[in-house]
Amino acid sequence: MNIVLTGMSGAGKSTLGVLAAKALGMNFTDTDILIQEKEHALLQDILDDRGIEYFMHAEESVLCGLNADDTVIATGGSAVYYEKAMKHLSQNACVIYLAMPYEEIEKRVKNITTRGIVMKKGNSLRDVFNEREPLYRAYSDHVIDCTGCEIEQCVEMIVKMAEKDII
Repeated sequence: MNIVLTGMSGAGKSTLGVLAAKALGMNFTDTDILIQEKEHALLQDILDDRGIEYFMHAEESVLCGLNADDTVIATGGSAVYYEKAMKHLSQNACVIYLAMPYEEIEKRVKNITTRGIVMKKGNSLRDVFNEREPLYRAYSDHVIDCTGCEIEQCVEMIVKMAEKDII
């Protein structure tokens, strides 16, 4: 069984994922890093040099090709755009949406033009949030409200949900 973390950029998927994996004695995978390794480029460079469509195809390919066991998987914020990929990831997993209000995301994501966020031309971070939020909820088995929580509290909530679903 795996744990798949979804949520907006800045929600803490990678940070919390590593700590949850350690607490649960599981492996950890960050799909953004897998994309960078496969493409031999940073996420933002892929978006800038090859375009959003290319990036989205590469991301979907990585997600659909991921075969993991006993792993906490931190997905990119745009993973929820790919129904086939989310179905693949959720087959053997507990999917947890790390929810946070837009205002908190806005405070955390300062490097919007260099962070590698899939954003259609002319869209704002608010537009991306509004578009993705219902998708995160639709694909999740559990929602953790991380608003105002310390890292340790969020990890504890992930561990409790995972233990309930896995054990």
